[in-house]
Amino acid sequence: MNVGNAGFSAGRADYVSLAISNTGQPFVAYQDYASPAAVTVMKFNGTNWSNEGDPGFSGVEASDISLAISPTGQPFVAYSDGKHENKATVKKFDGTNWVDVGIVGFSAGSTRFLSLKFNPIDENPYVAFQDYANTHKATVMKFDGTTWINVGNAGFSLSDANYTNLAFDDSGCPFVAYGDVGNGGKVSVKKFDGTNWVTVGSEGFSANSVICLSFAFSPDGLPYVAYDEYLNGTGATVKNFDGSNWVTVGNAGFTNGYVTYISLAFNISGQPNVAFKESQYSGKISVKKFDGTAWVNVGNAGFSSNIAQFINLVFNSSGVPYVAYSDGGNLQKTTVMKFDFPDGIFDLHELTFSIFPNPATNCMTIETTAIPAKSQLSILNVNGKKCITRQITEPNTIIDVSTLTSGVYFMRLTGEKTVVTRKFVKL
Repeated sequence: MNVGNAGFSAGRADYVSLAISNTGQPFVAYQDYASPAAVTVMKFNGTNWSNEGDPGFSGVEASDISLAISPTGQPFVAYSDGKHENKATVKKFDGTNWVDVGIVGFSAGSTRFLSLKFNPIDENPYVAFQDYANTHKATVMKFDGTTWINVGNAGFSLSDANYTNLAFDDSGCPFVAYGDVGNGGKVSVKKFDGTNWVTVGSEGFSANSVICLSFAFSPDGLPYVAYDEYLNGTGATVKNFDGSNWVTVGNAGFTNGYVTYISLAFNISGQPNVAFKESQYSGKISVKKFDGTAWVNVGNAGFSSNIAQFINLVFNSSGVPYVAYSDGGNLQKTTVMKFDFPDGIFDLHELTFSIFPNPATNCMTIETTAIPAKSQLSILNVNGKKCITRQITEPNTIIDVSTLTSGVYFMRLTGEKTVVTRKFVKL
């Protein structure tokens, strides 16, 4: 179902990037052809989409846009800045205006495939990109509060790095996945060990060169990569790293024909989901999830009204999947949709629970109206990192929270068909 109106942007939208705040508010950033191809960010207030600050606030053409929400709830956006030779620029919204994070055009040269993420430990913004100042190799930079600095060596990949995707494990270690031209355009992943960028598993582990790529960590801390290959429209493949090797999740090439604009995210049960433009459905969007045995459709395949591009898949804190995209059925304007779970598949009302005391210092009691099948209780910090996980087997459960640092947390109870979330404060 549509979130607000379909095609809500003022004009054509490219490089669409979706993020959802910890309070559940969706934001989208995009290259706005109603504002000379500059960056615009919009947010959804529950009824309508409205501009966050001035539309086209970059002032000139901006591409390869990546949007992220900071741990404090501020939207940040990274882009290749046409005013500064397509070097990287990052801005944040201060509540009134979009302001520079460090200097504009801070990269050494032009950039492509920007990926902006926040480190869950030091809470600094990091950007990975294809670095034209280093023969199109991969570079990662972070903002240390004053300036943008390289993380390890600039240009650390063997050769050109396409589709650079940045992600962090729970310890705050940065990982980058990319199409590795030095290994035939196949997928490689590297992580920063504190000194150097080292290969995770083997380099070039996909069967063939890739045409799209998406990278993320599962809630249990495993890196996953989703991609499609050039060879004969092989179809989407997802692999995860088991500590030694990259292992195929389900079947390789599980889609019908080739896909593009693939986007990987995890649902509240930890299952990998992928959204993509699917050739079998005339370039419309499909979403599939791995149910532990096979890749199955989430809702109908090919559910968008027409061809979709620049697809982003994100789950909100209640486990509802959202997709944002450039909508060929609405003059390539921005559309956001979410999946409306039918009764009996994802029922938020079949279970309630209460927590007390709140705020808490040492222990909390969780009181449930029922014990859902395959139930699990998780406590997450505001960055979404799991801090405590417990099984629920009794109507009343006592949880020791004394080891948590002071702050706001979310307590999430999940079952086979249920998810409920509560917020609490640790003193």
